[in-house]
Amino acid sequence: MYKRILLILLAVLLSACGGGGGGGAAPSVSQIQAQSLKYGHQAVIYVAGKYLRSDMLADTASCTNPSFSPSSTPNAAILNCSVSATGALPISIKAASGELLFATTLTVPQPQVTVVTSQGTLLLELNPDVVPATVNNFLSYVSTGFYTGTLFHRVIAAFVVQAGGYSAGLVKKTGQLAPIALETNKGLSNTRGTLAMARTPDPNSATSEFYINLVDNPVLDYQDASNPGYAVFGKVISGLDVVDAIGAAPTGSVNAINDVPLADITITSATQTR
Repeated sequence: MYKRILLILLAVLLSACGGGGGGGAAPSVSQIQAQSLKYGHQAVIYVAGKYLRSDMLADTASCTNPSFSPSSTPNAAILNCSVSATGALPISIKAASGELLFATTLTVPQPQVTVVTSQGTLLLELNPDVVPATVNNFLSYVSTGFYTGTLFHRVIAAFVVQAGGYSAGLVKKTGQLAPIALETNKGLSNTRGTLAMARTPDPNSATSEFYINLVDNPVLDYQDASNPGYAVFGKVISGLDVVDAIGAAPTGSVNAINDVPLADITITSATQTR
């Protein structure tokens, strides 16, 4: 009986050693599954197997700075990394020696942002693979809640609706990030329902303000170096009727600014939902 207890205690000690439940046994991986893959966010990826160890190596290509969570177990390792691109995400798990244990390919979807307004809800899909700086800029404002309480402050029927720079009372909102470089001539056009950045006459001046095209507006596309156009970075995939309703709002002049809706059209929230 005494020997049996000693053996049981020894087995428990070995299974608790260094996150490698086999007491030195070679790790094996049977499955890789993503709990969360969202562009611009930290991924949570589950690695299932036996005798998994924290010294395993993960090659995740477009998911940067991979590391295994301290809460990993010998049978379920949690891999974290920062998602920096959409589309195919190849993942390889290797032993510390470099031996390949498992390889698969996951998929990162195009990022989507849900914008709730006083007129209804919009679902926007963004295109970071074509215009990454523009998308990352927009998502930075989304992630901090900057757009909450801002207005659709400029409405021109049969042209565009513009938002993201003013709050109630047509007060210019502060706290904008540094202006970004213009990303045009990338194959994206100002067609109906597309989303683009507003700017001043300086091509590299866009900050938080954006607009949605009510109709096809090729005049806003890149023409040449002297007429570089406006950067399209996404589209409305749900709620275009809401955009049209905003575009039909009566407007006037407020504080010497033209085309302002006479009744406030407010953004209640903007959240990255995919």
